[in-house]
Amino acid sequence: MKIKDIRAVAVNLPPPQTTEPRVPKVPTEGFISPMERYPEFKKRDWGSSWTRTACVVTADDGSWGLGLTNHSGPVLSIINDHFAPLLTGQNCMATEKLWDMRRRASSPYHTAGLASYAISAVDNALWDLKGKILQRPVYELLGGPQKERIFCYASNTDLSYGTEHSIDWFLELGFKAVKLFARYGAESGIEGIRKTEELVARTREQIGDDVELMLDGWMSLNVEYTVRLVEALKPYRLKWLEDYVLPEDMDSYMKIRQRVPGQILATGEHWYTIHPFALAAGQGLVDILQPDVQWVGGVTALVRICHIAEAHGLTVISHAGMNYPYGQHISY
Repeated sequence: MKIKDIRAVAVNLPPPQTTEPRVPKVPTEGFISPMERYPEFKKRDWGSSWTRTACVVTADDGSWGLGLTNHSGPVLSIINDHFAPLLTGQNCMATEKLWDMRRRASSPYHTAGLASYAISAVDNALWDLKGKILQRPVYELLGGPQKERIFCYASNTDLSYGTEHSIDWFLELGFKAVKLFARYGAESGIEGIRKTEELVARTREQIGDDVELMLDGWMSLNVEYTVRLVEALKPYRLKWLEDYVLPEDMDSYMKIRQRVPGQILATGEHWYTIHPFALAAGQGLVDILQPDVQWVGGVTALVRICHIAEAHGLTVISHAGMNYPYGQHISY
């Protein structure tokens, strides 16, 4: 079966609000960001306006598969102008070859970053197409199922209803693990550490001892701040600290691992392709790898990362893995 067409388009997929919130919204600037150093810029000022990307791969029999990713502006051009002509006419079942072709063809402008988003959308569309042609769920094509249940946690990404109310809702829904996002980063000094400790302490008291608690630094800490923060938060038994320095700063990942050997560390949503994960696993930099199936290179890349993790005794928790069927099938 040959690839007849590959086409990517920009889509806007705001989730519909079907119920009235129980509590009113509160003013918030959201959680911390790497741009904290420049307080004159709020996230709405520096974030891109690109929407999401939908990629459809069509086979010569009319069957089609769908992949999704972010950053439509540049990603559409990579898919439509580069990958589509390259892959049209190829065997649509050859997911390994097609993934490697895209990785190598994009290397002159760097496979990581925006190219990785494009690689992901095409790869997930190809896996969707393969499942339709074979009339089997993708989890079976990957060797599953291998579990009956998937343990999920809830993230407090939306601060506009108040963290305490959101946590109450998570507990009501039955979640046994919740994640907070830091509001203060490396620029905030001791005041930020104190306020973060207060947030974590309140949440630990709210959820009790039988619910896991995690904290996400969203690329906004540094070595000194992370070491001091980990020390301050020890009494609250964090399951993990996540995404604490800029993703390309591997030297800081190494130093933090040396300085806080007792803290479970997790990261990977902003790592692209398999190589940062191989380095981190081989050097013991983190305990939990968190690739995003729509960003890292698709199902094909994430399966490779799972094998890397298994070889090094590490855990993989796919970023936003339960939000879309691609991550659900891999986890199942």
